[in-house]
Amino acid sequence: MRKVLALTATSALILTGCGGKQDAVRTDTGDTVTCEVAEETRIGIATGNATGVYFALGNAYAQQIGTTAGGKVKATASETGASVQNIQQLVAGKFDVAFSLADSAADAVNGTGSFTDRQPVSALARIHTNYTQVIVRKAAGITDVKSMTGKRVSTGSPKSGTEVIANRVLTAAGLDPAKDIKAQRLDLTKTVDGMKDGSIDALFWSGGLPTPGITDLLTTSGDQVQFLDITPQLAALKTINPVYEQGTIPAATYKTTADIKTVVVPNLLLVRQDLDADVACVLTKALFDRKAELQQANAAAKEIDLSTARHTDPIGLHRGATKALDDLGAPA
Repeated sequence: MRKVLALTATSALILTGCGGKQDAVRTDTGDTVTCEVAEETRIGIATGNATGVYFALGNAYAQQIGTTAGGKVKATASETGASVQNIQQLVAGKFDVAFSLADSAADAVNGTGSFTDRQPVSALARIHTNYTQVIVRKAAGITDVKSMTGKRVSTGSPKSGTEVIANRVLTAAGLDPAKDIKAQRLDLTKTVDGMKDGSIDALFWSGGLPTPGITDLLTTSGDQVQFLDITPQLAALKTINPVYEQGTIPAATYKTTADIKTVVVPNLLLVRQDLDADVACVLTKALFDRKAELQQANAAAKEIDLSTARHTDPIGLHRGATKALDDLGAPA
């Protein structure tokens, strides 16, 4: 049986709120995958903004991992800027698991977009769907994406999946994100505060449903803000990446007067290609075995399903994840 990195008093894992981990799990040896981890192993999970779904699910996932594999695998989730930053820090060895939007992950494996080289990442599974949530202050007079010209627009945290899709939506509407808007590259907490106090005119957010920060904004300032339909930009977005699809934010999600049409993107859990296969197997099984507990943390976890788990193209599944999904009976 393969061994994974054992912790000793002199080689303890060091985690910080945003810096990730210093020690790394031993790399894959290519042996048969047993889905058993013999020695204590520490895992760092890169999530996203503190008021987003990645963070809520990531922390719940970390807790549930600790109940699997006889308690041998322990995990800690950290707040990050999300997708692009997560992938960069995953490859750098600062984290072992990363939440990511499928479009950012596709850019990573293809060496396009924010990535100049192909990144050595694999997927554990497809998880929930991210909904592009674009909200404007009614007083700003924004009626479509084009009319964001000259406005103060939060495009999300730097190196986040939100920033990627925000810039693509703006470009699809004929705007130059670097020149035509007053871009505010802020995390969701600061963005919501800015929308409330009037210092931001519009926001982009890519997240699951419901996103706690968006719930806060709609609860406290619902009469002053409204969602914007960005589906007119979908055709142009699909020429960049076919993962973009039309979706609907149900009215019940944020107690709006009607359903909201928008653009959706799948989410993936990513690992390095050379992550120990038994660890990858355990991590994948925990995701599905503990789905009920994850749903308690955020309703977006309802979408985690074996029927779509393997739908990660163009990102290949890690061989440890393939073993787990085979054992769990996930369809091809």
